[in-house]
Amino acid sequence: MKLNIFANPNLLHEAAAQTIVRLLRQKPDAVLGLATGGTPVGIYEALTAAVRRREVSFARAASFNLDEYVGLPPDHPASYRFYMDQHLFRHIDIPPERTHIPDGCAADLERECERYDRLLQAAGRIDLMLLGLGHNGHIGFNEPGRALHSKTHVAVLHPQTREANARFFCTPEEVPTKAITMGLGSIFSARTILLVVKGNDKADIVHRALTGPITTECPASLLQLHPRLVVMLDEGAAARFKCQTTQNAPHEPVDSTNGLW
Repeated sequence: MKLNIFANPNLLHEAAAQTIVRLLRQKPDAVLGLATGGTPVGIYEALTAAVRRREVSFARAASFNLDEYVGLPPDHPASYRFYMDQHLFRHIDIPPERTHIPDGCAADLERECERYDRLLQAAGRIDLMLLGLGHNGHIGFNEPGRALHSKTHVAVLHPQTREANARFFCTPEEVPTKAITMGLGSIFSARTILLVVKGNDKADIVHRALTGPITTECPASLLQLHPRLVVMLDEGAAARFKCQTTQNAPHEPVDSTNGLW
């Protein structure tokens, strides 16, 4: 694991974006795993700016999103397809047919999960998986529990998760109770996982996930087992790590011989 603490969110956003930029420069047809929510917005803005400066192209890349709400059509303002179009896809040169998000309105959800897994398998191994972190330790919509799913599946959302996501809806009651989510097997098969966490409210859970016992009751704790985990935190999220030495100065992005490690 490489732990990077940044003095402010803007530095974090730029460092995370540059990690993806370096990957695409070295491997233009890279397969990206993408996340939604409040955390990646600044990263996507930085990537958009890099495309506008012609520093990078997504023309040969492919993307697979972690999840989608069940029951929300693609044009719903709270759907993740709408989110990705608004925050990234319509601002960059990635071909629409190379962007993949589960269909939360599929007539047969189990078949949709199987279809998504087939697409993932056909695309090959994900080169970089961008993850956020839920307050209860979920990644994607893999919620805490006695057992976790390896493949894409329909997840019942924890009340804490629905409460955290209520800010994206007009009323809390509108938050869907289910979502299609990529399984942990697909997430962990990624060559590199980039975990980005911001805010004081995530300080306890990110510390627990990265230093506590590995347990299905905190799905993100399994990330400790991944051989190529890069963690980027702002100072708020890193509050419990203050006594530990970071491996990169706050202003420096992750660097390596292959651009990611």
